[in-house]
Amino acid sequence: MGVFRQFLFAAALIVPSLAQAGEIVVQGRGSVEQAPDMAIISLGARFQAHTAREALTEVNKRTQAAFDVVKELGVEPRDMQTGQLYLNPIWDHGSSRNEIARIRGYEAGNRVTVRIRDLSVLGKAIDEMVSDGVNVFNGLSFALQDPTESVAEARRKAIADARAKAELYAEAAGVTLGPIVSINEGSAPRPQPMLMARAEMAMDSGVPVAAGELTTAATVTIVYEIAE
Repeated sequence: MGVFRQFLFAAALIVPSLAQAGEIVVQGRGSVEQAPDMAIISLGARFQAHTAREALTEVNKRTQAAFDVVKELGVEPRDMQTGQLYLNPIWDHGSSRNEIARIRGYEAGNRVTVRIRDLSVLGKAIDEMVSDGVNVFNGLSFALQDPTESVAEARRKAIADARAKAELYAEAAGVTLGPIVSINEGSAPRPQPMLMARAEMAMDSGVPVAAGELTTAATVTIVYEIAE
């Protein structure tokens, strides 16, 4: 009996809220596709040298060169950020476990995050930063500078989708749809890249980059009362 009760409890956690007597529960989904207007790139520099000062100086020089590149392309200081700066010794453990480990050099590195709001310069920015010393590329993503309207439209479509389903169920069941009892939203809508996106090669020079489209999706669960 104890195992059966545990099964019922686990099932209650994974099954969405069920309709009570006199209610209809529906889930609606809405999505909006939109071309991104901002890119976020994460890159940096890594360098090894005999001394800690030499390694750190070289990384600082390469990082500053990267900042100079994007500044010349119109990127504002608020869209540039340095993070995860590190300096570590490089150990030589020798060929035997009896040997004492010695430091044979140092490695310094960091990561830079840059927001590019003018996608026409994105390829050129990446190309020139790599040419000036950036040797670590951690990723590229696309985003919307202001997703507010896309999120709002996705929510509107989700509500309309849920309403259409509820009306269909009520008609098929021969009942009248009553007022809304509750509305619950799923996870907060966020623009996500489409797997099969319409993409254009928008860069005139430098690294070719396809921006594609982003999908902003919203999901809602609505409980309607069945009118008498």
